[in-house]
Amino acid sequence: MGETKDADVYDEELVDYEEEEDKAIDSVGAKVNGEAPKKGYVGIHSSGFRDFLLKPELLRAIVDSGFEHPSEVQHECIPQAILGMDVICQAKSGMGKTAVFVLSSLQQIDPVAGQVSALVLCHTRELAYQICHEFERFSTYLPDLKVAVFYGGVNIKLHKDLLKNECPHIVVGTPGRILALTRDKDLSLKNVRHFILDECDKMLESLDMRRDVQEIFKMTPHDKQVMMFSATLSKEIRPVCKKFMQDPMEIYVDDEAKLTLHGLVQHYIKLSESEKNRKLNDLLDALDFNQVVIFVKSVSRAAELNKLLAECNFPSICIHSGMSQEERLKRYKGFKEGQNRILVATDLVGRGIDIERVQERFECHRKRREFAHLARKASSTTRSKVPSSFIHLQTNVQLKTSDTLLLVHNAYKQ
Repeated sequence: MGETKDADVYDEELVDYEEEEDKAIDSVGAKVNGEAPKKGYVGIHSSGFRDFLLKPELLRAIVDSGFEHPSEVQHECIPQAILGMDVICQAKSGMGKTAVFVLSSLQQIDPVAGQVSALVLCHTRELAYQICHEFERFSTYLPDLKVAVFYGGVNIKLHKDLLKNECPHIVVGTPGRILALTRDKDLSLKNVRHFILDECDKMLESLDMRRDVQEIFKMTPHDKQVMMFSATLSKEIRPVCKKFMQDPMEIYVDDEAKLTLHGLVQHYIKLSESEKNRKLNDLLDALDFNQVVIFVKSVSRAAELNKLLAECNFPSICIHSGMSQEERLKRYKGFKEGQNRILVATDLVGRGIDIERVQERFECHRKRREFAHLARKASSTTRSKVPSSFIHLQTNVQLKTSDTLLLVHNAYKQ
């Protein structure tokens, strides 16, 4: 009788557990095909990375990085990605998309000497550099695994020597340089099992870059995992993404129509064109900040604005495509490490770049979708509770005043 009673108690507890699990699973994150949940994520299902059954070495690196619970997009994507499923994922900046493909790739890869197992493509050299750093960070306790980054602006002979003498298992790079290395037979893609595009819309919307991506794709095996990620993925580009995949899992955590900036308060004021530089100076004088990023439309505007700020005794540097790759990376690393407080840049650093100390961002000439993305980035990359601001200077088309500039200020709701 005692054994029967114990069995009944066990069954009851098991049923209760399953019911709670079902409720939790039903309420997880954003649903597939653009259906977003209404409830808070962490409050409903406070799972940990251990639930994904990752390698102990990865879990140790995750703890070292200070992560406790997976984000909504991570909880939605990682369980499927580590099983080798093709994935298309669009989510707001700052939701941890990079960690999805980094962790899922590292989980699946068994390093084989002389074979490239994963290929990650992105549209800018700075983003490639940062992704490589993320792979290195999470593979700290996987000493046999090698990662390398390849992009233009660096002597290609250095890359060829690296591939010949110390072939990496994971390659991160820009399409142009990767294609050059494969055409010269220095980079073999015949063993690639994971093909990843970060900020895929930026590469596939540009016909030249799309052509390079397609050619690289054809050099990889047919049987492989394909994952694509982006902060802004239009409905027009989604069918293009699917052509690279086989029955992909589609996750649109943040559909374009729902690009709202939760937790931010926005204000705007009207300015004439001639008042723009003066107002920028006044704001930099008045605002208390650690670091500032000022986005501009063109290379010439970046150089001129940086010169103007320097003349006004502001500690400013600029980054744009007109510089050598060595100089760009030197300035980028210096700013990220806090050596400079003000950065004037084109959209080279507008996508995927995380700089923790940034509190203010100024933006010129941007579409609404891109503006929402960058404003989100302005707050999400500041990991402390310090208020983050985004100041947008643009001709205000919506108000139908062609000589008007729009200024938006965002700060965390207290």
